[in-house]
Amino acid sequence: MTGAHNAPALPPDDPLREELHNEVHARPSPRIRLPALVVYVAVLNEGVSREAECEHLRRLPGQQHLSMADLQRNFLRLRWGTHTVKWERHSEFTRYSIVQALPEGADLGAGEPELLPSLIVDAAWLREIPGRTVAAIKLVMVHGSLDDAPATLAQARQWFGGGVVVASRLGAGGIGGGGHPADGHSLAVTDFRLRRNGFERVLVIAPPGTTDSRAGRVSQRLLELETYRLMALRGLPVAKSLGPMLAESERALADITARLEDARSSDQALMDTLIALAARVERATAEHGYRFSATQAYDTLVRQRIAELRERAIPGTQTLGEFMQHRLSPAIATVAATAHRLGSLSQRVERTSALLRTRVDIATEAQNQLLLAKLTRGQELQLRLQSTVEGLSIAAISYYVISLVLYGGKAAKAAGLPLNPEVVAGAAIPLVLWGVWSATRRIHRRLHSGPP
Repeated sequence: MTGAHNAPALPPDDPLREELHNEVHARPSPRIRLPALVVYVAVLNEGVSREAECEHLRRLPGQQHLSMADLQRNFLRLRWGTHTVKWERHSEFTRYSIVQALPEGADLGAGEPELLPSLIVDAAWLREIPGRTVAAIKLVMVHGSLDDAPATLAQARQWFGGGVVVASRLGAGGIGGGGHPADGHSLAVTDFRLRRNGFERVLVIAPPGTTDSRAGRVSQRLLELETYRLMALRGLPVAKSLGPMLAESERALADITARLEDARSSDQALMDTLIALAARVERATAEHGYRFSATQAYDTLVRQRIAELRERAIPGTQTLGEFMQHRLSPAIATVAATAHRLGSLSQRVERTSALLRTRVDIATEAQNQLLLAKLTRGQELQLRLQSTVEGLSIAAISYYVISLVLYGGKAAKAAGLPLNPEVVAGAAIPLVLWGVWSATRRIHRRLHSGPP
C-alpha cells in the first residue's frame, strides 16, 4: 500500500508544462492603495542586456543582493517600506513602475502639482535607466465622488492646468451594489500631452472603498494602453519613409512590363533591371516586415485594452478610446496599406520574373530548334560526304587490288605461264568492285547493329 501511495498519479510532465502553466501568473496586477502616485517609464531595450538592467536595479536602496537569477522570469517586484518598484522586460521594451504614496498638495483640486521632486527614487536613477524612452507617464490615483461627474471633471481640468482633457467613466455596464447597472467604478482623465520633463499625466478618481486590487488593474490597463499605442505607432514613420521607394519601384516595374511586350528589348538588360528591383523590394520586406507585423499586434492589444476599460462617455467630453482611435486608426490604416502595397509589389515582381523567364525560355527553345536544324543539315552533308568518300574509297581500293592482280599476272607470265596480264586485270575489275562493295556493306551492317 505504501508503494501505491508514493506512485505518481500522472504520466511524466511535458518539459514545458510548468513554464506554460505559470505564464498566467507571470505578470500579476499590482495592488495600489489610494491615494497613490505611479511613475511609469517604458524604454526600448534593443542592445540593452539583462546584466545592465540588473546592475541598474541594484542601485535601488537595499537591492544590492539582486542577481541575474532574479530577472530570469522577465518580471520583478521590489518593495521597501510602503514603496514598490516593478520591472518587466518584453521583447522590444522594458517597463519600470514606481508606486508610492501621493505627495501632499497633489490631490484632486490642486493646480498642476509638482510630482517628481517627491519621488522616492533618485532623479539620477530615473534618468539613467538603460534604454531609450518610448513612454513616460505620471499616473495619480485619488479618492473622489463620481455622483456628479461634470463637477469632478471640472476639478480634474484644474489639476491639468485648465486645458482640454479627455475623460471616461471606467467599468460602466457592471452591476452596482444595489443590483442595478453601475455607471462605473472610476473616472480616468488625461490630456495626452508631453510636459517639458518628458512625462504625460493621467488622473484616476475612484470613490472611497475602492479595493487595492481594482486600483491596480485600472492602472495597469491605462499604462499598457498608452504603451501599446506608442509601440503601434512606431510603424508609421517606416511606412511614410517607404512611400517614395514604393512609388519608384512600381514605376520601374511598369516600365519593365511594357518593355517585355517589345520583342526588340534585350533579355539580359531586362533581367538585370528586374533583379535589382526584386532585391530592393525584398530588402525592404526583410528590414520592415517585422515592424509592420508588430504594429498590427500592438493595435490589437490597444483595442483589447480599450474594450476592457468598459468606457462610458461624460457629456461634452471625448472618451479615451474615442480620442485614441480617432488618431490611431488612420496611422494603423497607413501602415497596413503600406505593408499590403509592399507585399503586392513583391508578388507582381515575381509574376513579371515568371513572364521574363517564359520569354527567355521561348527564345532559348527557338535557338535550340535552329541549332538542331543546323546540326541535322550538317549531319546530312556529312553523310553525303561520307557516301562520296566511301565511293572514292571503293574505287581506290579496287584500283589497288586490280593493280596487284596486274602485277601478279605479269609475274606469272614472266614465270612462263601463258597469261595476258592486262586481260586478267580487266576481267577482274567487276569481280573486285563487287567484292570491295560487299565488304563495305558488311562493315556498315556491323556498325549499325551495335555490340552483340
